[in-house]
Amino acid sequence: MYQVRTYTSADFEAWNAFVAQSRNGTFLFHRHFMEYHADRFHDASLCVEKNGQLCAVLPAHQIEEALYSHYGLTYGGLVLSKGLHFSEVLAIFKALLAYAATQGFTTLYLKEIPPFYCCEFNGDLAYLMQLCGAKIHRADLLATVNLRQPLAISKTRRESIRRGQKNGLTIVEETHFEAFWHTLLIPNLRNRHQTQPVHSVEEITYLHQKFPKHIRHFNVYEGAQLVAGTTVFDTRRVAHPQYVAADQRRSETGALDFLYHHLLTEVYADCEVFDFGISNENQGKQVNSGLQFWKESYGAQPVVQHYYQVPTAHHTHLSQVLL
Repeated sequence: MYQVRTYTSADFEAWNAFVAQSRNGTFLFHRHFMEYHADRFHDASLCVEKNGQLCAVLPAHQIEEALYSHYGLTYGGLVLSKGLHFSEVLAIFKALLAYAATQGFTTLYLKEIPPFYCCEFNGDLAYLMQLCGAKIHRADLLATVNLRQPLAISKTRRESIRRGQKNGLTIVEETHFEAFWHTLLIPNLRNRHQTQPVHSVEEITYLHQKFPKHIRHFNVYEGAQLVAGTTVFDTRRVAHPQYVAADQRRSETGALDFLYHHLLTEVYADCEVFDFGISNENQGKQVNSGLQFWKESYGAQPVVQHYYQVPTAHHTHLSQVLL
């Protein structure tokens, strides 16, 4: 009933059109976004069709005999058509596992998309993970604010927001990333975490040009001096700060709290969720308590994102599910 095949460049337009109308796709699954770092990953994305029409896609890459739900993306998983019955999702996932097994993949590593990104409930996939004996090999803790509820900002944060107002800070949305990247972001990540941004300034500029409505950047100035900034990925349902950095006077000026109060109450007030993202370190095994506390002081609540390890041979486990 379902045919599975490997994605080719000829599928570019059809893939993008499908993602745009899917129940759980976002602009991160657009091929322009996936392929900006094509040199880092051996793409092995899959397409599932019924009667010649796409009904599911899997953004994925290959490492030896393992198929990975694309680790170049913040989230992943199987992207599905709207309105599918459970029996159809079951058959699609069974066919996908079976195809992966025939292609020599012994294991599928599936990184789920958090449920608040989906326009339809997505619990059938989590249920199928249990049925096919998937192992949770990692879990990350996301901090999310429900923007449909009154904001529960702590007294400490409100004091810091007022500090930013008293200091005469200004917020400017910008289309150039160089000053923030080189003045704040790169030095912060290097000095505090001994790492560097996932995206180079050239890459984020390219992505912004491709997705100007989905990737927005805001800088905070004290007079003419750049003191803080953030780059936000906006799916229209969810706003997620991909990068944030401030100078060493952040507590004194209140720059970050001034900025995020503006984002929550003005810029993204019409979104459903503000996703602060993870505070995890060491592959999800530890939590940066200071960072987590800062997010919770905005009323952020926990949501877990699971990473599954699925033996592809276990497609046989799905043969006797329906009575």
